[in-house]
Amino acid sequence: MRARLGYLALCSVLVVYFVLVGHRGVLLVADGGWVTVPLGAAVLALPLLGAWFLWRSARFVTRAHRLMRELEAEGGLPQDEPARTPGGRVDRDAADAVFARRQAETEASPEDWRCWYRLAVAYHDARDTPRARKAMQHAIDLHAAAGR
Repeated sequence: MRARLGYLALCSVLVVYFVLVGHRGVLLVADGGWVTVPLGAAVLALPLLGAWFLWRSARFVTRAHRLMRELEAEGGLPQDEPARTPGGRVDRDAADAVFARRQAETEASPEDWRCWYRLAVAYHDARDTPRARKAMQHAIDLHAAAGR
């Protein structure tokens, strides 16, 4: 819950920033000068790009959480499998062993979104965030294709 509140707070701060920057862009365009109009248009592009990125990220997180809740209700949510160091970090060798098991499971059932979800968690535990996001996006796509 604490992470969700932090995420919402950061999103709120970003939205306020987008509004303030967008207002400055409108003021620059309204000035009508040959320098201020293109500069204002460029300034307006920044909050639009940021808002698009924020929307895509929020949509990804929402869909991933929906999969998590469904998998948890089925009893298929992976437990905290890899061993941890005394500092609380995931042990790299243990994460690699869990990853190998999850990868074999996914190769055996490549059309099962549940396997891809668990593979994404294993990638995350192995500290491979880009592949974790791709695996989670694939799980989301498979889930959507199944009509759920």
